[in-house]
Amino acid sequence: MAKLELQNLTKAYSRQIVPVKDLSLSVEDNEFLTLVGPSGCGKSTLLRLIAGLEQPTQGQVQIGDQDVTPLPPGDRNIAMVFQSYALYPHMTVYENMASGLKLRKMGAGDIQKRIQSASEVLGLDPLLDRRPAKLSGGQRQRVALGRALVRKPDVFLLDEPLSNLDALLREQVRADLKQIFEQQQSPVVYVTHDQTEAMTLSTKVAVLSEGHLQQLGSPKEIYRTPANRFVAGFIGSPQMNLLTLERVEDAVLFGDFKLHLPDFAHKGGSVVMGIRPEHVRLPEPGDTQIIHGNVFLVENLGMSDLLSVRVQGSDDLVLRTMIPADATWSRENIELALPSQSIHWFDAETEVRLNG
Repeated sequence: MAKLELQNLTKAYSRQIVPVKDLSLSVEDNEFLTLVGPSGCGKSTLLRLIAGLEQPTQGQVQIGDQDVTPLPPGDRNIAMVFQSYALYPHMTVYENMASGLKLRKMGAGDIQKRIQSASEVLGLDPLLDRRPAKLSGGQRQRVALGRALVRKPDVFLLDEPLSNLDALLREQVRADLKQIFEQQQSPVVYVTHDQTEAMTLSTKVAVLSEGHLQQLGSPKEIYRTPANRFVAGFIGSPQMNLLTLERVEDAVLFGDFKLHLPDFAHKGGSVVMGIRPEHVRLPEPGDTQIIHGNVFLVENLGMSDLLSVRVQGSDDLVLRTMIPADATWSRENIELALPSQSIHWFDAETEVRLNG
């Protein structure tokens, strides 16, 4: 097995267009790293640099103990699964899965063993004699995965492989992917714009913005302790409430209310308070930080309602909260608790997370 290491990678097409900027990270054996971020953040370019489809302006790509930066894609022992499946339409499922192995001059017996093993895992045994035109979208994606698995590569690269599937099928294939790659030893690098995929599939998540690595950590770390305002606002659905508030001694003004400010956030003028809608709740006995407001929008999410609340004492201070669908509340004067342990604080100027 082989560790993947990226060292100070930069890719510049011109002075103005630099999709990857001095990025370093590593992916160990058995790790599943997801690159996530908005369109144009550099995640697909980074995948192409790993694959050898692009050459970096500076920096190194290392697989195991080997610097593969100057090597063409065919010499890197990687397997890539594309969004478009990229299957040969004139070949059967078996032939598609065997095509890469034949190019490597592998014997027919060894090819058959590898395909049998992969097809059992992917449930492709009944489909081996069919051509892609006779397959559903989910089945085609499984074939593309199978073609990658039989290669037994040093690194797996997946470029938004589920984006062409409908919502129900995407959920099923995502679950299959998780089980399949838990059985593999090679590092996996997965690109997606879907944070649900990032959070559910990954052992590590890399959040990118404008070519820079914003945070690298486990899904739990990214969700619980976002490194800066960008990560806090990008990860989580519905999006975290992020409100710029003015300090007043050891508190911040929140409409007609004052919220306690922790010791580490006392210095300076304004501060950004973040709290996720799922952590804003109806008051319980013992709650001390309670605000009032009026509900001007209700979005039904099934088991819960997403409420948009205009905070009392402010015309532009809006807080979103997720309330159980069967809960009782007043639209004109709703009371909401803001638990201190669920609040994130960021510097208003640098947007970096404050300690705590």
